[in-house]
Amino acid sequence: MSRVTVVTGGGRGIGAAVALRLAEAGHLIGLGYERARDAAEETARAIREAGADCLVHQVDTGDEQQVDAFFDAVREGLGPVTGLVNNAGVTGPLGRFAETPVEVIGRVVQVNVMGAMLCARRAVREMSTRYGGRGGAIVNISSGAATLGGPGEYVHYAASKAAVDAMTIGLAKELATEGVRVNSVQPGMIVTGIHAAMGDPERPWRNPDRIPMRRPGEPAEVAGAVAWLLSDEASYTTGAVVRVAGGL
Repeated sequence: MSRVTVVTGGGRGIGAAVALRLAEAGHLIGLGYERARDAAEETARAIREAGADCLVHQVDTGDEQQVDAFFDAVREGLGPVTGLVNNAGVTGPLGRFAETPVEVIGRVVQVNVMGAMLCARRAVREMSTRYGGRGGAIVNISSGAATLGGPGEYVHYAASKAAVDAMTIGLAKELATEGVRVNSVQPGMIVTGIHAAMGDPERPWRNPDRIPMRRPGEPAEVAGAVAWLLSDEASYTTGAVVRVAGGL
């Protein structure tokens, strides 16, 4: 059976690393992006060079119709979906919670929470044996901030990721007899472009003593955990929240 895995936010950073790692493991990749088309196409080229087929599709995961159109395109172009990596996420600028604009908070919740739920909901309808699917797995990309809270930086983002972990645990129990495993990965301080987008490109290297391993992580280190959770080796793992944060 072909593994057809949808990766949202797959153009850059963790999403791109995950997509490439899965391609190397034999997955066909439905690569979703919102704005960074050039980056997504570059990632797709790397995936194809690794010997896997890849479909690139623009999608705002906070929009139900766009999510459905994305999954429809993947099904038509690659085959029945067997996996989802719920990676798309936004933070907004760093800052204190009381000074964060309401529209920023709203967008973070729309993408990080509602978007993850919409994608998971559609994936369940594709994969669950209850709906005629062949089974599969979902990996939600959360954050170490879900338990640390993000004080002074992004409390709203941390709260959104805690919601993702709650969904992971509940959905894993709900789908345990329907052939679908659901797990979450909590990256810590990872070297990606998200820090520049937040207004602090040097953030991963600042205050290294706060991380027990004394260094930031690389996207490939997160990708390894995701690939394992989607593999047959994790066949008895569901409802797990795996922290990849250097001990933080």
